Amino acid sequence: MSGDIALAIIGGTGLYKLAALEQVETLVGDTVFGAPSGPVRVGIFAGRRVAFIARHGEDHSIPPHRVNYRANLRRLLDLGATRVLAINTVGGITDRFPPRTLACPDQIIDYTWGRTTTIWDEPGGKPLHVDFTEPYSVGFRRELVAAAAKAGVGIVDGGCYGAVQGPRLESRAEIVRLRQDGCDLVGMTGMPEAGLARELGIDYACLAVIANWAAGCGDAREITLEEVLVNVESASAALPGLLAALLAGRPATTPRPG
Repeated sequence: MSGDIALAIIGGTGLYKLAALEQVETLVGDTVFGAPSGPVRVGIFAGRRVAFIARHGEDHSIPPHRVNYRANLRRLLDLGATRVLAINTVGGITDRFPPRTLACPDQIIDYTWGRTTTIWDEPGGKPLHVDFTEPYSVGFRRELVAAAAKAGVGIVDGGCYGAVQGPRLESRAEIVRLRQDGCDLVGMTGMPEAGLARELGIDYACLAVIANWAAGCGDAREITLEEVLVNVESASAALPGLLAALLAGRPATTPRPG
């Protein structure tokens, strides 16, 4: 199993499985950082071996501030995945990011607190000051945007993700502050995941699924989970085609005997 995973996907709110995955193996295991959010489902998609894990657990039982981000990434790395596509359900702040839009942000601001933000805080750990000028892998982002174009899937290239603590949604004043800081999107799981991926040497990009207008933006009204899930389902309909195009340039999985 190790070493032949073309792509690993971390699913966010509303995406708890990859329905198109075939010949699925369920892999359960812990890491040096503890237990991940759940099992890793590994199977064949578009002729390539793909791994999938639900960030919040497959029953959505883990709130954003309780996700073991280190364990999730370490588990995928231990299985041989070196490219991770993070799918994050977010709110839109600026006009380019209405509900049901897909986006590939290129920057992030971390407003979270109290989370474990590094792999280097274990006893005997050696601090590593990684460069985070470009928080998402530049080449991987380009591939993702190009794959969307090839598949005929609309995607917004760029944007700044504001990562907030959650699990509650934001006040109107908080969104005003994020907008003033330059944020286009708001979500609860972008950090520390992106920073940890950089420390682990993982090629990492974000595919943001805009589920609603953030407080006070667009035609924002009271945000309900029902609305979020309906919008995520609608936007996610384009995922299979986009992922197939993204995987097209990767080596095909060799069928195993037996």
